[in-house]
Parts: sequence; C-alpha cells; structure tokens
Amino acid sequence: MAATEKPGAFDRSSRIMRFALKYYRAGVFGNVGMTRVRPEDVRKAEEFVDDLEALGPTFVKIGQALSTRTDLLAPVYLDALKRMQDDVHPVPFAELQPILEDALGVRLSKAFAYFDEEPLGAASLAQVHRATLHDGREVAVKIQRPGVEDLIHADLAVLDRFARGADRFTSIGQRMRFVDIVGEMQRALLAELDYLDEAESLDRFRERLSVYPELFVPAPVWDYTSLRVLTMEYAPGTKVTDISGLLRTENDYGSLARALLKGYLDQVFVHGEIHADPHPGNVLVLHDQRLALLDFGMVAHVPPRQRERLLKLVLAAVDGRGEDVAAESIAISSRLENFDEARYVHEVSQLVARYAVRSERLGLSEGRLLLELARIGSDCRLRMPPATTLLGKTMLNLESVCNALEPELDVKQAVEKHAYQILRKRLQSSLSPRRLGMEALETQQLLRGAPRKVADILSLVADNKLRVQLGGLEESHLMESLQKIANRISTGIITAALIVGAAMLAQIRTTFTLFGYPAFALVMFVVAGALGVTLVVSALLSDRKVRPREERGPSD
Repeated sequence: MAATEKPGAFDRSSRIMRFALKYYRAGVFGNVGMTRVRPEDVRKAEEFVDDLEALGPTFVKIGQALSTRTDLLAPVYLDALKRMQDDVHPVPFAELQPILEDALGVRLSKAFAYFDEEPLGAASLAQVHRATLHDGREVAVKIQRPGVEDLIHADLAVLDRFARGADRFTSIGQRMRFVDIVGEMQRALLAELDYLDEAESLDRFRERLSVYPELFVPAPVWDYTSLRVLTMEYAPGTKVTDISGLLRTENDYGSLARALLKGYLDQVFVHGEIHADPHPGNVLVLHDQRLALLDFGMVAHVPPRQRERLLKLVLAAVDGRGEDVAAESIAISSRLENFDEARYVHEVSQLVARYAVRSERLGLSEGRLLLELARIGSDCRLRMPPATTLLGKTMLNLESVCNALEPELDVKQAVEKHAYQILRKRLQSSLSPRRLGMEALETQQLLRGAPRKVADILSLVADNKLRVQLGGLEESHLMESLQKIANRISTGIITAALIVGAAMLAQIRTTFTLFGYPAFALVMFVVAGALGVTLVVSALLSDRKVRPREERGPSD
C-alpha cells in the first residue's frame, strides 16, 4: 500500500509546486496597486481561480481566504476569487457512515431514530445531513469528508516548503513573509476541521448573543459531537438572499439587521472574537421571525490591546478623522523597511474623507474601508495584522446580510451609534470600584518602592559603580556571524596554502606518483579543491540576505 501512495504523493507535490511557481512568476502577489486592467489580466485571474478549484478542498479554502486580502492580491484577482464557490458534489453516504459511527461509537440506528441520507448541503470539507434523535429532537449533523484532513496537512507542507524558499531567496518573499501567510492559513484550516472547537464556539456565541432575542444560534448536542462530527439543533428557515419584496413589506426585518450588527460588534470589540464567515448563505430567517446564525468554524481571537485600537480606528473612520485612522492603523501594524509614512497618512486621509461623504455611487462601506486600509498599507510597506482584513471581510458579509434584510438601513449610522455605546460602557467599567482599587494598589506599590530604588541608583553613581550590562551577546546572531566569517577566512587561507604548497611540491621529482604527478602534491590539490568547492557551496546555500527591518507601532 505504501508503495502505491508515494507516487501519488509525489505527483500531488509536483502539481502544487508547478502551480505555485506559475503564479509566483506571473506576479500574482505584489501587484496590489494595479490600476489598469487589461483583458489578458482578467483571463489570467480567471485561470488562477480555475486552477485553485482544480487542486481541491485545501486550495478552495485558500482562495476564499485570499478573496479579501487586498494587501496581497491585485483587484482583478480579488474580483475573480469572489465567484469561487464551496459547493461540491456530495459524497455518497456509504462513505460517510463509517466516519459517523466511529465518531459516535454506536451504530447509526442506535444513535438516530431517523437519518436522511440526502445531504442538506455539501462543501469541500464536510457535508450536512438532517436527522431525528430518539427523543424527538430534529438535528443537523455535520460530517467531515473522508481523507480531507490528511490532504490538507500534505498540501500545506508543500506550500510551506515553497514559502520558505521564496522568503529566503526573493525580495518579495522577505517583504511579504509567505511563511507567515501559509502558517495563518494552516491555523485557520485546521481549526475549521476541529468540530469540538466549533461546538464550543456555538455555545459561546449562543450565550453572548442571548441578550438579543432577535438572534438564534443553534445549540450543539454534545453527546453526538466529536472531532469529526458535529450535531446541532436543526434550524428550518429561509436564506436571507431568498427573501422576496413581499415578505419585506409584511415583516419588519430592519430590527433583525440592527440586532445582527450590534451582536457582531459586541463579539469583536467586547469579547474579542471575529466570526469571519457570516455570509448570507449562513444566515436564515426562521418561521418565528428570528435570525439563525450558522457555521462557526472560522472564529479568530483578537487580543485586548489590538481590540481597543480597532475600536478607536472604527470610531475615527465614522467621524471622518483620517489622520487618527492612519495613526491607529500604524500603531497595530509592523512598519517595514522604507515605510512611507507621509504617503500612507495622505492616502488614508483621502480614503476616509471619501468614506465620510460616501454615496451609493461610490460604493465605499465599512468593510471595504478596512480592506482598503490593508491595501494602502501594503503599497506603503506597512503590514497590518490579519485581524484587520478578517474584520473587513466580516463587515462586508454583514453589510450584504443587512442589505438583503433591509435595503434602506443606514449601516454607517448603526455602526457609529453602537460603537459609541461600547466605548461608553468600557469607560464606565474602567471607573468601577474594583478597577480603581487595583490601580490604586499598583500605584501604592510603585510609590512605596520608588525612594529605595532611586537611592540605590544615586549610590551607584556616587561610587562610580553604575554599569550597563548587555546579556546574551555570546549567544546572539552577531557572534554566530563572526564565527562564520572567521571559519571561512581560516578555510580560505588553508585552501590557498595547500594550493601553493602543492604547486611547490609538484616541482620536486619523486618516484611516488599518481597519474604521472607527484602523489603528495596531487593529494594536496584534491584536498584544496574539495575545501574550495565546499566553501563556495556553503556560501551559496547558507548565506542569506538581511531580513528587512520591521518596527512595531507604539503599544499604548
């Protein structure tokens, strides 16, 4: 069996490497500022999407992740990626049944009173079936497709090798850090394959969104959930994209849209979690006029400090304060070498000004604003954190859902109003007795220890004993580089000495010869040649360019 797997694995690796080299050479990455689109660019972008889909589930998911990365791809490629769908032909249930029974530890008939073998939906990683438990509850069962986890691991390993080579030997790789991009995608994909993690996300979002009665998150059925199978409440309803104009006139969907925006803003700026995939296909209007939110496989976590910065950025944007938006985005980003701050501030200010007075004709929304910030940052050599583009993607999806529910809803006004409410609550919590007590205690400890520390410093200065010690220098890259230089100089000197010595010995007549030359001189020539070749090969393979300097923005 192993013998038949190796050729297949090698062929798969070759296909991926050919794909990566093809589009790397074509300049897919690094042309984010492309403004003039030629017909051949459109054809190339369509071919790029076709090739992604042909490579299977890993690359379908990668394409979806890239579809909002305005900091990585030119607009023509982003437009082509938007058509990429995750709808695939369903797997016959006979192939899924062993996975289901193995995950649950019982036979199908023992676990369910009824199980519909026709799927409700099929995607590249899983498909969903409707079933009924023995206690009468209707559930939806999400089953991972066979072999998909091994395929994703193998594909990402190939991409990681290519990314490491590109980062090491190319300037664009050193600037964009393809290894980090592949690692980010790997974490997202593997998290999406962990259905226990998704079940926990369902529980968390269900609890936190319970303050909004208009929203419904299905509860997981833990006894029927495992790493590869997720069972949850079945939510019958209508996709928001299928709502007719007649239904809108008969029902008030505006309250549902506002509750959805508020709930997701709370998740991001209060709880620090971004549900990155609330697209219209994952939002249903239930028969009791609630919104059901599905598919919590892609959830990103935002650290508290970054969360505060993003909130300030959004508030500055809705107020039209372009320079403040630029300052906050710089603060949460990495400034690459040759970062053009003046250009970045100017372009962001222009962008925010257009956003502040936007109209339907301009088509500039909250989500698009965040994605444009990432694109401008890439042009100006500023790397924004992934949370920015994830939040932009989430906002775009929310705007699509809200537009389907209530086309007349002013999303900007709703975002601005609730964001200020979040800010007020945060300020109130910072003035709570517990928070003030903790800060008073820290201040007391600082004041109590300050006189002694100042006296110690003054004493050292007075006695001329103040020293500044740099630790770890002997273990640093500087010492390693100096040792490499010394070793190579020594090797070069030895090689030259061997060549000179061999040339001198070659002039001495001796009866001990090889191929007609003095044996000892010939051996010295061979050793010198081997050392020289080794030195050159080592320099070519192990020497690398200095990584472009990065500088983080201020942390507070």
